[in-house]
Amino acid sequence: MMRLVAGIDLGGTAVNYTFLDEAGHFRIDDLFEHPARSVDGPDTCLTQIADGLALAAAHAGVELDKVVAVGLDTPGPASATGVLSSKGSTNFVHPAWAGFDIRGGVEQKLGKPVVYLNDGNAAALWGHVSIFGSDNRATSLSAIIGTGLGGGVIVEGRVVTGRNGFGGELGHVLIPWHAIPGIEGLVPRCNCGRTGDLESLCSLTAIRRTLLPFFLTKTPGHSLAGLDPADAAKRVRGLAVDGDAMCREIFRVQARALGLFFDEMINVFDPDALVVGGGAMEATPEFRGWFLDEIRAGMPPQRMEQAGIALHVIPNGDTAGARGAALEAARTVRA
Repeated sequence: MMRLVAGIDLGGTAVNYTFLDEAGHFRIDDLFEHPARSVDGPDTCLTQIADGLALAAAHAGVELDKVVAVGLDTPGPASATGVLSSKGSTNFVHPAWAGFDIRGGVEQKLGKPVVYLNDGNAAALWGHVSIFGSDNRATSLSAIIGTGLGGGVIVEGRVVTGRNGFGGELGHVLIPWHAIPGIEGLVPRCNCGRTGDLESLCSLTAIRRTLLPFFLTKTPGHSLAGLDPADAAKRVRGLAVDGDAMCREIFRVQARALGLFFDEMINVFDPDALVVGGGAMEATPEFRGWFLDEIRAGMPPQRMEQAGIALHVIPNGDTAGARGAALEAARTVRA
């Protein structure tokens, strides 16, 4: 059997796995998850990762001794080498995670070399390779809408991680949000302390904390009024898909924010493609198409040479992190 690399996407509550063979084929087509139990600390979580990898190998019909390297991605904040922030993390709340070398810990637990990326960069790498293939010198920008706003920058086929691992933290790029019509008087504050960055408008957290309360003041009789804010925020997308005017307006604001952000990135990187994942991209094709059109509508006019830049959707969104992590491990093995 040919050699394999594994991809491990570690979240706060679950781990997702995949395997990539030497022919460039992923050996797991769909989502394969195992509980992470990160709240119980590193020792328990690392055991869960190892146990889940064995189950994933059995599911895929592959032998673990054929795995020559592992790609690992996690949410941040973490260094470029996989050391979690000493101040803690939303997804890793147990005090033993503070300053923990998660790459090294997984490497020791599995007895195999481990390559690390943050989850946004890993998903962006998969989105990039799904468009251009693994052997390319293209440049792309990815924005992935979730609880926050993740993403990544791929330049000439390589992930830009930066000096400390914070390259591609696209959610915290400030945008000219005052240019978005219909939100006059809104003050979008982000968890990072900034006002008016992309995540402050384009994330589930932004819907819960900022956009939904703002628009409910204009539509006080709405069915979401009076509900628990977290529960109400999760219902916004479904209502928007069904044509609810207020909820569509919330997603229009998110799309216009992305349009302004992508305009900034076009003028910095002159990329070959722009890529979007999560959020509206996981809804119906009609709604996805509407949202992409609104992103275009939110972009200021580009110079003629850049006006036709492609706007793509990340495929296999649930498995994007694990696939990107595996691709980075495979690149490292080849190198």
